Formats: sequence, structure tokens, C-alpha cells
Amino acid sequence: MTQVDVLLGLQWGDEGKGKIVDVLSPQYDLIARFQGGPNAGHTLEFDGKKFVLNTIPSGIFNEKTMNLIGNGVVIDPIILKRELDNLRAAGHDPVGKGKLVLARKAHLILPTHQLLDAANEQKMGAGKIGSTLKGIGPTYMDKTGRNGIRVGDTTLPDFKERYEKLVQKHKEILSHYEFEYDLAEKEAKFFEAIEFIKSIPHVDSEHFVNGYLKEGKKVLAEGAQGALLDVDFGSYPFVTSSNTTTAGACTGLGIAPNKVGDVYGIFKAYCTRVGGGPFPTELFDETGETLRAVGHEFGATTGRARRCGWIDLPALRYAIMLNGVTELIMMKADVLDGFDTIYACTHYEHDGQTIDYMPYDIITVQPKPVLKAIEGWKTDLTGITSTAQIPAQLNAYIEFLEKELEVPIKFLSVGPDRKQTLTLK
Repeated sequence: MTQVDVLLGLQWGDEGKGKIVDVLSPQYDLIARFQGGPNAGHTLEFDGKKFVLNTIPSGIFNEKTMNLIGNGVVIDPIILKRELDNLRAAGHDPVGKGKLVLARKAHLILPTHQLLDAANEQKMGAGKIGSTLKGIGPTYMDKTGRNGIRVGDTTLPDFKERYEKLVQKHKEILSHYEFEYDLAEKEAKFFEAIEFIKSIPHVDSEHFVNGYLKEGKKVLAEGAQGALLDVDFGSYPFVTSSNTTTAGACTGLGIAPNKVGDVYGIFKAYCTRVGGGPFPTELFDETGETLRAVGHEFGATTGRARRCGWIDLPALRYAIMLNGVTELIMMKADVLDGFDTIYACTHYEHDGQTIDYMPYDIITVQPKPVLKAIEGWKTDLTGITSTAQIPAQLNAYIEFLEKELEVPIKFLSVGPDRKQTLTLK
């Protein structure tokens, strides 16, 4: 029996997972999203076109690959329908070609989940988490509270009654907020989208994925967000609402731990974060602005400006440990092309000590980064097509990272297009 390879982000999300899944998808028979919701913004560029996927797995452009939205994902029917409508308008029709299936056990985001999300953020004011306001947190709350509605429920004769019962609960909660809303228009679009997703095959993801494995087929589990946003191990409470680590692939698809194969960990050559929460290497100066401008660091889903800083090795070591990473993928090396000197955080100064791990109280007592200066390569990487063209300074940076992180870097991205990806190992 084959195993499921896992691909996930090792920082605070936005590492470039979508591009790499697209690059790797010809090697796999099935790409399966295992957690998160439409707060994801997986950007893919090829043939002069740009696509942003929020819910759909990033293997959707490979004609031979099946795609599964797993049970660990929360699905907004309206957003999913819009994604598929946009793809069809661009000449890609995964539903018509039978290349997309939905897990029956995946939970649905209701319009009132989004209202709860917005009302809560409004109430928190300056202390808000920085939610994307997609209703994801409230949906996971209903899931764990055993109140949720799932994809499989849409075909049951009492679906409308189930919906009304949950909406009434949400309205009662909203009555305790000073929050005005109009539900009618959003609700009409929701039920239109529900009829649409009934046309997409529903499967039991646990049997579906394990069936592929029994047949000897190759499966890649695609994560969303990043390891440092994991609800258990991230910078809580400034985290997402799901398990973004390798363990989340097991519960988010229905596979046993011994079915996990290679784990691809993706990271940027520097670091970014969206929303609130700790960020030890964040730059508030002109350098940070340069990283943001050159790297086009604005959210693919929300358009929000990302916070930027130098690479954080204690955080990466932590994420590698949690996920059992076997191979690394470095993204956006080209963003650092113009720097004479770049920096890497090797340790933190925290509570009078020098440490090489993320402390529990990182939220309240932000550690000071210990930075190592590294010579820049001052070379335009975007046009290189072979490893022989990699500048010596960049090779030195790669070797430094591999020694510090104790995991090989297999792929190097030097631009947004799928062709701008070099295989190093």
C-alpha cells in the first residue's frame, strides 16, 4: 500500500503552497485539502494567467489528477460556487470533467457564521484576532459543539429544518451584540449555492482516500495556513481554528498516522505574518517596506498588507519538529535579490537567557531576535533555469539553512510562475 505525502506551510501561512502543489500535481493521482476554509488564498500563475483558489485543491489544473475537499475543511457554498464559476469562465471545468469531489463530513459555513465572526471582532476592538471574517472560527465552534451542518446533510429531507434551528441559535447569540445585519440577500445566495454543490459528487473521504492507497495510487494532502497558526501549537490565541500540522491530515482526511509518507515543509526565504500576534523578526523600517513591495505581500483573499521580517530559525525548527518534515521547499528567494546583506534569526534573547526555541509566553513577553548577517547575492534570480546558474552566495545561504534546520531543501522558487521552480536534490 502506498502512503500519503503531506505538503504544508511552516510559518504563519502565505508561504506559496498553491504554486508547489500545482508543480507537484502531475506526480499524484489525488490532491486532497485536509483543513481550513476559504481564508486560504492559494495563488497559481502559468501561461500568463493568475488564479487564486480559496477552497479548491491546487491540483485542479492538472487534467489527470482527482481533487478532494476533505472532511476537515469548512466549506462556504457561496464561495465554492463562485470559485468554480470563475474557473469555468477561464476554460477550466473540474466539475464537468469529474475531477472534484466533496467529503460528506465536511462542515458548511452558514451566512450567520460570518455575522458571528464580524460581530465578535467588532466587540474585541483593538484586541481582535485579525480574522478574515469568513465565518471559519464560528463554524469550527459549531463543529466541536456538535451543532454543525455537513455537506451530507444537504441531501436529507429535513435539511431546511436543521438549517433553521442552527440559524435561530446564531440569531440569539447576535442579539447580545450591538451589531446590525441583513441576512436575506446572503441567505438567498446560500440556498442557490447549496443546490449547486449537490451536483458535485459527495464521498466518504476516509474510504475514498484509503481506496486510492489500496490501489497503489499516489496521494498528496494539501494544507492551508501555516504550522505556526495551528490551534494547538501555534501562537495562541492568534491562530486559526484548525490543526494545520501533519496530524491534521490524519483527522482531516481519515488516514492512519502510519499512512503518512514524505512531509514537504514550505517556507519563505524571509518571513511574513497577517493579522495580530507575535512576530519576533518583524521589521518596522524601510527594509520591511521593501520586502512587502518587492514580494507583493498582500493577502490573496483579503488584500491586507502582510507584516514582513527576516527568517526565523527557532520558529522553523519548531515547525519542522511538529510536522516530521522530510524535505524543505524555499520560496521567494528572488525577493531578496536586491539586498547587499540579509539576516537570519538564529536564537532569541528571552527572560535573561539565549534560547533556540519558541517560549510559551511569546505572546506577552516578545523575545528579541539574535540575528546573523549573511552576504546577499545581488543577482536577478527570476530568469535562471538551472541549478548551475544559482549564485554562490545563495548556495551558501541554502547550505547554512540546511545545516541549521537539519533537513534538505529539495526545491527553490525564484518567481511566481510554475516554471520558476528549481529542483535542488
